[in-house]
Amino acid sequence: MPQRHSKNNNDLAFFTYDEKKKLGYGTQKERLGKDSIKPFDACSLCLKPFIDPMSCQKGHVFCKECILECLLAQKKDIQRKLAAHELQKKQEKEEEEEKLILQKARELDAFDQQNHGAVPQYSDRNHSQDKNCFHGANSVKVTSYEEEALRTMKAFWLPSATPDAPVKVDIPSTSTVCPEGKEKLKLKSLFPVYFTEDTSEKKSSSYLDKTYICPSCKVTLTNSLSLVALSSCGHVFCKKCADKFMAVDKVCLVCSKGCKERNLVNLEKGGTGFAGHGDHLMATDFKHLGSGSGLGLVRPATKT
Repeated sequence: MPQRHSKNNNDLAFFTYDEKKKLGYGTQKERLGKDSIKPFDACSLCLKPFIDPMSCQKGHVFCKECILECLLAQKKDIQRKLAAHELQKKQEKEEEEEKLILQKARELDAFDQQNHGAVPQYSDRNHSQDKNCFHGANSVKVTSYEEEALRTMKAFWLPSATPDAPVKVDIPSTSTVCPEGKEKLKLKSLFPVYFTEDTSEKKSSSYLDKTYICPSCKVTLTNSLSLVALSSCGHVFCKKCADKFMAVDKVCLVCSKGCKERNLVNLEKGGTGFAGHGDHLMATDFKHLGSGSGLGLVRPATKT
């Protein structure tokens, strides 16, 4: 008989840590591979090789069509939220006016009852029910306050009279934001980006296999290099050349257009497989233990 220990203890009324781990419960971690890392020449929205790339002042690169559609959708959503907020203000104003009218009606009814007393009101000689389900001699003049209480009575046991909490619509922000950095973004702050394609290779490169180089040092651009774009003209250089030439000469090496230090925009580079690159390469997923959830059939992914 095998020795009894924590990994072979099958007579407990609960799962041990090792059993939960084998069943796939708890926090599962997996290191991301190359296919899960965005390359530097991919759009941050569609994740495909960019077409007519444009960059914001924070260095996030998008396809021109993708970023324009995103900003347009944000503007439509802002208009919808503003319309909902205006409708809510209008409804609140109407409710306040209705409350004032009801308060005046209560005061008048209270004054009438105080001075004249409650006078029995019979619907007919047979003492039939009135509209508020009061019978014969027991029925009295129902004030507007009581009518309002009967009309707005919350009967939680009836589906049609279930109380609901009012939903407040806050004032939305009227400025569009960058979908990647979440900072304020305007259309006029975007500028086109121009990468220098490597034409030294004899074979014609396809659309998906384009290779870009730095126009100054002719180094092939990869995810491991820090890239700098000039917002004045849009040309892209590696950071070493930008710090060595453009920051000193104040002129672009490709088009000879003047630039200032504030025109140097550091582009967001893609991730690499190295832990020292500063990327979050570990993906985590938490699966809780629940009856009938079916999560026990899920096996943890193989770590690479």
